[in-house]
Amino acid sequence: MIPATPRLSARGLAKQFGPTVALAGVDVDLADGESLAVMGPSGSGKSTLLHCLAGILPADAGTVALDGQEVGRLSDRERSLLRRRRYGFVFQFGQLLSELPAIENVALPSMLLGTPRREATELAGRWLVSLGLAGMEWRRPGELSGGQAQRVAVARALITGPAVVFADEPTGALDQATGHEVMRILTETTRAAGASLVLVTHDAQVADWCDRRIEVRDGLVRSAEGAR
Repeated sequence: MIPATPRLSARGLAKQFGPTVALAGVDVDLADGESLAVMGPSGSGKSTLLHCLAGILPADAGTVALDGQEVGRLSDRERSLLRRRRYGFVFQFGQLLSELPAIENVALPSMLLGTPRREATELAGRWLVSLGLAGMEWRRPGELSGGQAQRVAVARALITGPAVVFADEPTGALDQATGHEVMRILTETTRAAGASLVLVTHDAQVADWCDRRIEVRDGLVRSAEGAR
């Protein structure tokens, strides 16, 4: 059951790109600590929904609220700070900085919030060890496997203690076995950190790792169910 004040809540979200309607009035609630899979075919609006929930894209209509605070009322600077402080992101291809070693990729979000470099690097190292990457701290992304790089991306998403982690097809570039291991790590670590998770995927087996799923088609939520 969703509480009276969800961690993240959207009402009537609408987004259009030229003549294409990506979202046509979507309502979504995410409970504190809950993991939600957003499913649907290509072009259904699922990634647009994630980007609007995360404040990456402005919606044409509707509202998004984090812990009861309407995000749309914030200034551009306040929204940018919100994304840095309270959101974490994991993308399909990791989007790690190729010139930085793993430990500095992970430490960067913390340093951007003002944490001294040494302190941020020490914290990043602890995250990497906890995710099974001991000894790989100073490898660059090109020296890591796909699964290892996604573990680095998970650590980077969680280092600032976010309220919500957004993951857009985080297993899309991985083989099945590696993808399931990344999902195990992603769901377990976000839950242990007390963060909620919004996951976009087209894979039902990946969605099964989440507490609940919704299906988006033609810009609308067509179905919602518990994943397990």
